[in-house]
Amino acid sequence: MKLHRIRAVFMRGGTSKALVFRAGDLPADRAAWDAIFLAAMGVPDPNGRNLDGMAGGMSSLNKVCVVGPATHPEADVDYTFVQLGVDEPLADYGGNCGNMSSAIGPFAVEEGLVPCPATGEAVVRIHNTNTGKLIVARFAVADGALAADGDMALDGVSGTAAAVKLEFVSPGGARTGRLLPTGNAVDVLEVAGVGRIEASLVDAANPCVFVDAATLGMRGVEMPADLDKDAGFLQRMEAIRRAGSLAMGLAGDLDAAGRLASIPKVAMLCAPQPATTISGRVLAADESDLIVRMISIGQPHRAVPITGSICLAVAARLPGTIAHRLCADREGPIRIGHASGTTVVDADVQNGEARYGAVYRTARRLFEGNVIYRL
Repeated sequence: MKLHRIRAVFMRGGTSKALVFRAGDLPADRAAWDAIFLAAMGVPDPNGRNLDGMAGGMSSLNKVCVVGPATHPEADVDYTFVQLGVDEPLADYGGNCGNMSSAIGPFAVEEGLVPCPATGEAVVRIHNTNTGKLIVARFAVADGALAADGDMALDGVSGTAAAVKLEFVSPGGARTGRLLPTGNAVDVLEVAGVGRIEASLVDAANPCVFVDAATLGMRGVEMPADLDKDAGFLQRMEAIRRAGSLAMGLAGDLDAAGRLASIPKVAMLCAPQPATTISGRVLAADESDLIVRMISIGQPHRAVPITGSICLAVAARLPGTIAHRLCADREGPIRIGHASGTTVVDADVQNGEARYGAVYRTARRLFEGNVIYRL
């Protein structure tokens, strides 16, 4: 092995962090990318901590983004997202990360990839190559960079910062081509080790499998740390996720569904009720419209992923889905309760078609230079 260096930026986007590369700094042969990303991030690590790299031992921290010239006629830049594993050599290009999407516009501006005003509002049209969808990012700039200060507070992130508005344009059918891949608002899945269970299979921004927590014998407000220790629960949710993957046409068999680990996301939902957050604050029942506990790469999320929240908001607008059934308020922005607090998401669904989903996040450039890896 020998040491290599490659230019990169380390960024926070929403409640995630990632190494962000310019496409031109990576090999033209994409087959060489995985080895670079895994080595730079210190994946895999049997200890589950990824200390010999830039990753952080959980799905929200083990991420890579690549930004380059647009290949879509209506976009300013292309953006490819890569979800890495923790204890296995996984580099999954199956879906997008909404949280890291909030960092792509600021990165493009600060790297000089797109023009923007010295001050005022920047608008960057992003083509996500994983889903083929467009995302419009709007954010304040000062001196040609993302504004350093703002009053946007984000549950799960300390302090406040300038808001980044993300508009997911026509998010339906991101991977399957259909908002409801099976044509049904609710399907009954035959799940090995679980039995027959109702699930809503929705594909918006990223495909997701939603189940009612009560059907699993859960309250729906359990803490991620407790869910992480419940091996039986995680096994049931993975079995449901794989069954949903088959029903949605994302995989041809259960083994293939297991290898496509990042999609669909799987989540249990419940109606609003008092819920303790990770910080210890009690989220009152009237502070949310719908509560979710989502799982990605086998790990319970500390905060709902953005693409997951967009998909959930769209699902809540679709009559007959489990999300629609449990949502307390289906008019106006939807307050999604999660383990770190709430996320406010809006979605417009007309005649069974998702026109857009919108969410506000914050982002920050944390480090720039060269990442050093061994290959």
